[in-house]
Amino acid sequence: MPEITIDGKKIEFAQGMTILEAARSVGGDLVPPTMCYYSKLKDTGGYCRTCIVKVDNESVKNPRGLPKPVASCRTLAQDGMVVRNQTSPEIQEARAGIVEFLLINHPLDCPVCDQAGECSLQDLGYEYGRLNTRYEFERREFEKRDIGDKIKLHMNRCILCYRCVKTAEQITDGRVHGVCSRGDVAEISTYIEKAIDNDFSGNVIDVCPVGALTDKTFRFKSRVWFTKPVDAHRHCEKCCGKVRLWYKGEEILRVTARKDQFGEVDEWICNECRFEKKQTTDWQIEGPSAVDLHSVISANHYASPIMKKDLSNMILNSGLDTGEQPKDKTDK
Repeated sequence: MPEITIDGKKIEFAQGMTILEAARSVGGDLVPPTMCYYSKLKDTGGYCRTCIVKVDNESVKNPRGLPKPVASCRTLAQDGMVVRNQTSPEIQEARAGIVEFLLINHPLDCPVCDQAGECSLQDLGYEYGRLNTRYEFERREFEKRDIGDKIKLHMNRCILCYRCVKTAEQITDGRVHGVCSRGDVAEISTYIEKAIDNDFSGNVIDVCPVGALTDKTFRFKSRVWFTKPVDAHRHCEKCCGKVRLWYKGEEILRVTARKDQFGEVDEWICNECRFEKKQTTDWQIEGPSAVDLHSVISANHYASPIMKKDLSNMILNSGLDTGEQPKDKTDK
């Protein structure tokens, strides 16, 4: 098989893979960060440039370096290619500049943003961001809008990654929103007198890497690190029915699709599962969700013996482990 070298590590890859896909096949620090690329969607990537890498050797047949950084999500891996991601000072400086551009109009409202703790831009800002902004002009400002019965659009936070547009275009019956205007006045908006209301519209919330699209049923209810994520499933005729329940005590504050190690949805879920099934009795509980130890969510120690005991009680009280109906608390 052909081989590519990333940060000194040789990786075998299949023909047709991009540099990013080859890096993800191994994982770890070799993987460039992404904001717009989404492997579950077609034609994504190439918008944000956060995944840029330095190519020192293009291939065995053409052993020369490329003069400029390239987007790893759009550049095909080639046999003998030598790539630098974390080990290139040039790339680290360029990526810091990209993050600065992304933060030019993005408000630093992490303390009140529902995406805080799960935000890719927050992580990039922490790793590459400057302490002070050099931008002296007025920032773009938009009014918050409801673009659906359960979806709130906070355009001030949007970085125009196009993920929500691609999602609506590829997995829903009909897309009714998109990017209007161009340049510094471009914005996500719905068509005139239209609202996002199809069965899979809630997935645009899951794919948004920042807090531009949020779940109205969860807004301001809790910080994510105070909740306890639990994997569960149910029989659903519309979708896979495999979800992540976010508990606070015994209350389910929100339901989301499960995500992989790169923050991408494993399988799409319908709005019925997401917005209407918020009782433990609606679900078959599987166990605590796997959370990256670097995530602020892990600080809650939700997989502790105490949590496991609470989870067992939830399963017993729901009657789902035996197929029985929940017990009436007044029944002696």
